[in-house]
Amino acid sequence: MANALLGRFLAAALTAGLLLALTGCEDGGAKASGDGSVVVAPGRPGEEARVLSPEQAARERPDDTPNAADRAYVRHMIEHHRQALTMSALAPDRASADGVKRLAERIAAAQAPEIGAMEKWLARHPLPTGAASPQDHSDHAAMPGMATEQQLEELGRAQGPDFDRLFLKLMTAHHEGAVKMAGEALAGGNNVAVEEMATELVATQTTEIHRMRAMG
Repeated sequence: MANALLGRFLAAALTAGLLLALTGCEDGGAKASGDGSVVVAPGRPGEEARVLSPEQAARERPDDTPNAADRAYVRHMIEHHRQALTMSALAPDRASADGVKRLAERIAAAQAPEIGAMEKWLARHPLPTGAASPQDHSDHAAMPGMATEQQLEELGRAQGPDFDRLFLKLMTAHHEGAVKMAGEALAGGNNVAVEEMATELVATQTTEIHRMRAMG
């Protein structure tokens, strides 16, 4: 028991010493702020970490201000997701395969909250004062993978195995279009939150594309 207590005491002492060293040290001119708080910035491979003040860390943080690619992706993907929900809502009454019904349920369960998250992102990132309003892309042909009105009407009339086949065909194309849009956002965007949303979409919908192809 005595050895165990001594070990814990030594560990606590070492921890306290490290904290004191961090709050009082200078590294490349980085000083602790008035309240003694510091930020440890990991170095690049082969380089040592740096100790920064909160003010220095804030100055060195990359600028992730949304750009046109970020805003276009979010606006278009909201519309894209809404059509996926419209298509998925037909499955419970018209699909014959349980797998198709479960797939539609998963799509609706995932994409409805994503629409909400993207709408909140747009509200948090309004256009800068004086910036030109984005063009209206209500034309579905402007977004890859979107089903035409004629295709949606055909899907709404289909029943049983015919519905299953058409649903899988249209939704596979829909997902492929979404993955393409996400890739464009990852290549041209600047905002970290949009990057995270696009990365998650690519992972999720690529998996579902493989599943749908296997089902078809």
